[in-house]
Amino acid sequence: MSDPEDVMFSPAVKAEQTRLGSRARFEGRTWNTEITDDLRQFLAIVDTFFFATASTDGRPYIQHRGGPPGFLKPIGTHTLAFADFAGNHQYISLGHLRENDRAHIFILHFATQQRVKLWGRARIVEGDLELMERLVDPHYRARPMRAIAFSIEAWDINCRQHIVPRYSEAEIAPAVDQLTRRIKELEEEVARLKG
Repeated sequence: MSDPEDVMFSPAVKAEQTRLGSRARFEGRTWNTEITDDLRQFLAIVDTFFFATASTDGRPYIQHRGGPPGFLKPIGTHTLAFADFAGNHQYISLGHLRENDRAHIFILHFATQQRVKLWGRARIVEGDLELMERLVDPHYRARPMRAIAFSIEAWDINCRQHIVPRYSEAEIAPAVDQLTRRIKELEEEVARLKG
C-alpha cells in the first residue's frame, strides 16, 4: 500500500507546499487510512457526496451522489461501498473506472459544517446480490444498478472555514414540529383568555 502522504500530495504538490511555506505542517503527520468509529458515525448521517474519477489521460469528472442517510456504507476496515442508482446514462464515472481505478470522495455536510476527503481506488461490482442487499434501502425510491466499492488509501477531515450551515427538511423537522406545537398551545391559551 502506498504511503498516505504520497497518495494525497504528489511531488508537485509538495513542491508548492514548500514554496508557499506550509510543507512543515504536514511532514511526519499520521494520516488516516482506516475507517474509524468517528468516520462510521459521520457516514451514517451523510445523504450526499461528490465522487471524482479521471480518464487515463487525466481528464477529471466529478459526479454528485445522493441517497438515504447512511447510503455510503463501511463494508470493512478500509472499504466503503454505495449502490449506483440509475441516472442520466452518460456512464462517465463507470468508463473512467474501467481504465483508471483512482478515485476521490468529497463529503461536505452543511448542517455540521464538516468536510471529509477520501483518496482511494474504486471498482465496479456487478451481480453481487449479497452486497446489494447490504447497500440498498428497500424504502428508498431509486433503482440500484450496481455497486461501487471504494478502497481507502488516505482520508482527512478538512477545516470548517467557509462552510455555511444549511439544513435538510429532515434535519429541521424536529425544530419546526416543536415550534408548531408551541404555537398551537399559545393559540389555545389566547382563545381561553379571550373567552
